Amino acid sequence: MKNKVYKYRIYPTAEQKQLLAQTFGCVRVVWNNLLDWRNKEYSLNGNKINYSKSSAHLTELKNQEQFSWLNNVSSVALQQTLRSQDAAFSNFFAKRAKYPNFKRKSSNQSFKLMSTAYHLKDGQLYIAKSTEPINIRWSRPLEGKHSSITIAKDCADRYFVSFCS
Repeated sequence: MKNKVYKYRIYPTAEQKQLLAQTFGCVRVVWNNLLDWRNKEYSLNGNKINYSKSSAHLTELKNQEQFSWLNNVSSVALQQTLRSQDAAFSNFFAKRAKYPNFKRKSSNQSFKLMSTAYHLKDGQLYIAKSTEPINIRWSRPLEGKHSSITIAKDCADRYFVSFCS
């Protein structure tokens, strides 16, 4: 059975745009830092890095003073980045995908949140670390249960949320 995805346009406030920009940046930094670390570990020592090792590395990063700002965003988004990178490497080694690339600031940006980091109440979306709901343009009804959301920003500075059921 395939997952069904519902995509909607969202209109965040200025404060929410700042939180989203921080989260996009943190996710990108974590992805790039871990990809660089994985590359070095493999080329120098021949070690393949799994999810638990990358999670421990993320904890070390967050404890360093130069990366302390990673604590300002939802940890769920950062953990999902690790899972996404682990899946990307699994697909690469299974010859189903190309080698994972570094993320750029100029590209489309996104992050994924599991149900522990967001909730819907009376048709309003609340995400972790945000004090008010994000304004959603409901173009059709949302059906079924959803296990995760992906918040994305395209190059035209438009924001979207996708509910995955």
